[in-house]
Amino acid sequence: MKFFLISDNIDTLMGLRLVGIEGVVVHSRKDFLSVLQSKMKDETIAIILVTTKLVDMCPDIISEIKLKQQKPLITEIPDRHGNSKIGETIDGYVSEAIGVKL
Repeated sequence: MKFFLISDNIDTLMGLRLVGIEGVVVHSRKDFLSVLQSKMKDETIAIILVTTKLVDMCPDIISEIKLKQQKPLITEIPDRHGNSKIGETIDGYVSEAIGVKL
């Protein structure tokens, strides 16, 4: 089982290639959905990494896939240009779960 990256910029792709993760760079919603659909059919891929900007292009489709599909796992990753609020979201989940504001 392996990782695969779908990115909106070459920097993230090159960085992850250094650790052995292959991927592609796409810029349009149509191209993103096409690559995502084809990689979801690939049985050798366990985790698909997607940059925040691409997830923001079609959050409804990503949410539906995450709810309905067991494999592969789709994980949002921030890139160096992003101003993602992932850390704040995780803090919110933890605070809600334990009842203490972090």
